[in-house]
Order: sequence, then structure tokens, then C-alpha cells
Amino acid sequence: MSGRLKTILIVGGGSSGWMAAALLSHLFQGLYKIRLVESEDIGTVGVGEATIPAIKKFNELLELDEAHFMRLTKGSFKLGIQFNNWDRIGSSYIHGFGVIGQDLGWLRCHQYWLKMRLQGEAGDFANLSINTAAALKNKFMPARPDMGDSPIAHIAHAYHFDAGLYARYLRTYSEERGVIRTEGKITDVALRSDDGFVEAVTLDSGERIAADLFIDCSGFRGLLTEAAMQTGYEDWTHWLPCDRALAVPCSRSDNFTPYTKATAHGAGWQWRIPLQHRTGNGHVFSSKYMDEAEAERILLSNLDGEQLAEPNRIRFVTGKRKKVWNKNCVAVGLAAGFLEPLESTSLYLIQSSLIRLIPLFPDGGSDQAYIDEFNRQTDFEYERVRDFIILHYKATQRDDTPFWRYCRDMEVPATLQRKIDLFRVNGRIFREDEELFGEESWIQVLLGQGIIPQGYDPLVDVRSEPQIVQYLGNIENVIGKCVDVMPSHADFVARYCDAKAGA
Repeated sequence: MSGRLKTILIVGGGSSGWMAAALLSHLFQGLYKIRLVESEDIGTVGVGEATIPAIKKFNELLELDEAHFMRLTKGSFKLGIQFNNWDRIGSSYIHGFGVIGQDLGWLRCHQYWLKMRLQGEAGDFANLSINTAAALKNKFMPARPDMGDSPIAHIAHAYHFDAGLYARYLRTYSEERGVIRTEGKITDVALRSDDGFVEAVTLDSGERIAADLFIDCSGFRGLLTEAAMQTGYEDWTHWLPCDRALAVPCSRSDNFTPYTKATAHGAGWQWRIPLQHRTGNGHVFSSKYMDEAEAERILLSNLDGEQLAEPNRIRFVTGKRKKVWNKNCVAVGLAAGFLEPLESTSLYLIQSSLIRLIPLFPDGGSDQAYIDEFNRQTDFEYERVRDFIILHYKATQRDDTPFWRYCRDMEVPATLQRKIDLFRVNGRIFREDEELFGEESWIQVLLGQGIIPQGYDPLVDVRSEPQIVQYLGNIENVIGKCVDVMPSHADFVARYCDAKAGA
């Protein structure tokens, strides 16, 4: 890249394209000319309807009004994810957002719970997190920071919403801030002969569009980064063998949960995402261990409402581009890589890439140092999210199908094995650098998946057993009282952001 950067072309719409357009147009305030090319004839995957709390920061950065955004996207609230049948058939736990109990002295709450569990005297671990306890009773309210040390001050929430409506919402937002949208299919990508940088794209209309920086949001095809630039792809299916998904909406049921459900089946898992106007469902599975007809039968027989459309069929290869930023092209969303939506990280990885790009934004001069740092950070993030998802498959007692026996017995990345080994001894877990999932997330999933430490941190024994019993009992009691006074999820949504009330 030479000379000052003046023009940015975003290739592809959907969630990734319009999230990129919205953020860049908001932050740069006309500094660059931003254009987005998309075709109405090219569909989007459109299954990213569940999020994690980081999406709140993205929306706040754009200065979106939460209630207005929720009404327009027909959204609901999310306190966590319920995992059913993962450790064994019949097992269930919730990975709740937010804190677990309250630290006591030097140690996290779970350390004291581990001691009581070894003695056979521990209560349900779910009762030590307000997010989890509220989710199990279909209760919801946002955090009240003014309530100090109350558990209500520490509620963390995310959203379920219609991804197509979210993209449409951000399109309006972006166009109001100067983004130019062009309808059309790209028929050719021109690379500069001397250095391989992207020079321009040509549309089916014959129009040629040049730019200084290209954001590739063209989905799995990676129209620029892979089809034209041949960047290369790291295949992670030996750790995450699912490679197919079927997605289908059904009518909304009375069970309007403030959490996503992920139910394990014989060769994969099924998601359930409640929206105001419908419920999103999908079955992620491995074609090596289950044929599509059987996967569809399982999906459709486990809907809790009337089927509203034919299943959308999706093929994918889990992994990431070898260079997410290559020369003057940054891949975002599915063009950058794919990790199955087991922990609702799809939209987060779009958001994270964009926010990582801003402080490393090229100035048109010598940009290789920026590119290398961006790719280093991106590799770290994808790999650590990958490890967290692998954990759900590896840590299982299931041996009822070849798929689960493969997952149970497979070797996992050393970075994940180290975490498992540390936790298995006495429940210690450490967050590395800026990895996405914090200690609370690892603790809940490790315990939920049946990895119970052999002991506990020796500092626990600084407290007497009566002190520990009183400490854990107080946490459960206070959380229980807080949950009792919270409104139901359905009542809160109806009062706060009812989509039927209009924008």
C-alpha cells in the first residue's frame, strides 16, 4: 500500500459486512470513503442469532439504544447457555455469564464448594451464580450497578436476535453515516502484478471499483482472501469433526427461556434460540458419523413449535485463514474462519476483528508491522476459542456412538490439555493474556463436563468448616431472594422491548 489511505471497500453484506460498515463509519466520521458491495441474490448463512455479553460493548460503541435495537431485531435476553447430554445422556448444566458467588479472601468461590463436595455436603453449584439461578427459573432483569455488592449488580446479559434484521438495522445506521451501498455480484478480482495486492473488483454490471483497503465479508467463499489471493486455510476438523448444519425456525413456544439450549445428539448437537416472534433451531453434525436424512429427522422431531420453513443446509470446514489480514485485504466473519456456534462466538469474532483492526489501522505507509501484530493477536484468539469449544467434546463420559468415542479419545491441543491438567488437580484455572473466556467460564464448563478436581486449593483450609458452610449458605440465600423478586423473562421483554409495539 502506498500513499495515504482514502478508500475502503467492504465486499459482502450480512452481519459481518454491515457490522464493519457501521463501526468504521461511526469511528472515522467521514475520514475515508467507505463503500459496500453486496448482492440480494446471494444468501447469508443467517444462523448467528445468539450472542455473548461482549455484543453489548459493540452496540454501546455505536451508541445504539438497547430497547429500540431489541424491538427492531425481535430480540430476547440471554443469561447463558444450557448444555444437555454432553457429559453423559441425561446430564445438564448452564454456562452462565457473570460472576460465581463472591470471592473469599484470596480464593474464588468454587474452591470452597469443591471442599464441601469432597465431603458430600455441597449444594447445587448452579445456586452460586445469579445468572444461572435466574435462568433456571426463566427470570430476567438487567444489572443494577447502583446496588453495590448485591448479586443483582453483577448480572451479565447478552441477546438472542434475528441476524437478518440486525444486518438490516446496521445497514440503515451505516448509510445514514455516509456508507455507499452498491448492489451487484463480483465477477472478477484484479490483483496488482508487482506485489499481489488487491487493486479492484469488477461487478456483473461491468463497473470496476478500486480501493486502498478491502474488507472481505464474502462468507465461506473468501472471494478476495482465498479465491483471488489464495491465502490458505488451517483445517481443525480433526479436533472439531462436525462439518454440516441444518437450520430451521419454528413458532415460539411458551417456554420463553433467557438462555440458549445446546443439546447433544449422537453425532453433534442441536441449538434452540428463543426470539420474540419465533424460535431458531439447528442441528450441527458430522457427516462422517451421521447422514443428512437422519440429522434432519432428529432436528425436526425435537422442535417445540410448528415448523415454519424448510431446513437451510450449511456445509463448513472448521478452521481459519492462515493470514486473516493479507496485504491490503482483511477477512472478517466467515471469510476469516469458522468455529461452530456452540458458545455463540460467531458475531463476537466479527466484532473482535474489527475492534482489533482500529488501533492497527493502516496509514498507507509501511504497514507490515501492523499486519503481523493483527495476525498474531487473531491467531491467539481463534486458537483459544477453539480450545474452549473442543473442551465440550473431549470432556465426556459418553461412549454410546462412534462419534463420542472419537471425541473422548482424541488428542487435543497442548494449550487445552494444560488447562485440563491444572484444573483436574485442585481446581486451579488461569486466564492467559486477553483470551475471550474468563476463569468463571472455564470453571463452569469443566465442572459441567464432569472434570471434578481431585482436591482443592490448600488455602481453603485457612477457613473453618462452619465458616465455609455459612459463607456458601449466605451466597445461596441472597441469590435465591434476588431471583424471587425478578420478573419473568417474558414479562420483562413485553414491558421493555415488545416488538409488536413497533420501533
